[in-house]
Amino acid sequence: MPALTADRDTLRRDSIDYEWPMAAATIGYTGAIACINSSGLLTRGATSTTLKAVGVFKERADNSTGAASAINGKVRRGTFRFNNSAAGDAIVLADVGSNCFIVDDNTVAKTNGSSTRSIAGVIDDVDANGVWVHF
Repeated sequence: MPALTADRDTLRRDSIDYEWPMAAATIGYTGAIACINSSGLLTRGATSTTLKAVGVFKERADNSTGAASAINGKVRRGTFRFNNSAAGDAIVLADVGSNCFIVDDNTVAKTNGSSTRSIAGVIDDVDANGVWVHF
């Protein structure tokens, strides 16, 4: 496509709520980190190098007995608080603005765990109750 030479009515999306097809034999719990796997299907966060975090499950999506794409899962994007990892992998206030990594569907860590974890999102804040992550 050539560069614009006139105004364009560009469609807009608020980038808050989405729906994607679920992976087979998967339950996405409300509030869990939601990810797209290497097959392009929605699953919950886990230690893996092939996941792309996309937000949190807006409501439970139970595809535990279904085939891939049998249902869609609802995902909300934004900034959410998760559990902080422990010891040397704990996230501190000095890490704000850096990427954090998925440990499980409700925990994030400072490092990629020796190249075993996918990026969760950007650290927005850290408090006594956890880490605020932006998706």
